[in-house]
Amino acid sequence: MSTTERQSLYAEVTSRIIAELEAGRLPWVQPWDASRCPCTLPHNAGSGRTYSGINVLMLWTSAIEQGFSSQRWLTYRQAEAAGGHVRRGEKGTVVCYADRFTPREEAAKARDEAREARTVAFLKRFTVFNLDQCEDLPEDMVIPMAPIAPELAIAGADRVIQGSGVTFRIGGGEAFYSPTHDVVQVPPQAAFPEPINWFRTALHELGHATGHKSRLDRDQTGKFGSAPYAKEELVA
Repeated sequence: MSTTERQSLYAEVTSRIIAELEAGRLPWVQPWDASRCPCTLPHNAGSGRTYSGINVLMLWTSAIEQGFSSQRWLTYRQAEAAGGHVRRGEKGTVVCYADRFTPREEAAKARDEAREARTVAFLKRFTVFNLDQCEDLPEDMVIPMAPIAPELAIAGADRVIQGSGVTFRIGGGEAFYSPTHDVVQVPPQAAFPEPINWFRTALHELGHATGHKSRLDRDQTGKFGSAPYAKEELVA
């Protein structure tokens, strides 16, 4: 992908997210009918792999806008390979794939010079279609996924909290993570009108804890309103 194409893709994704924000919709927290579209991470129905990064927001947004009943997606070729096809006139959703590779010439030169080879970053775009946009797919691919029982989902969040290795305190009237002391603190569940928001808050603060110097060592020195602060909030 050329520099111009790459910048165009960045701009396209950014514009989409900004448009959602300006419309008052937050694609990462906006609720939807769980019976229509289970709250799961989008994944490829062919490979089973879960999408990550900005693709999660893009696919969630597309599913919400179009009222899809699943979070399973396929490329045009994958639909055909499975024995089905994308319905005529359906518009797909663009997803991105970023990675790095080492050119052969660079690998050979690095070996001759006894040094580590330099890698080159690349970005590709793919168009995927929700299973609701396809026809004649095998039954085992389109069978509805059973939603996770709420009590099991909450138990899973508890296991994440307990297994984080971070000191986790409950009390007070504020939610925060202290990088200095490596401590997360959140108000008691009784302070939240909806229990699910307590878990959202707890996991958000644990997201900050992943940046501790003993873990991913992110820059957590930013003050409110600064670019580093904004970046850290986006991570969490």
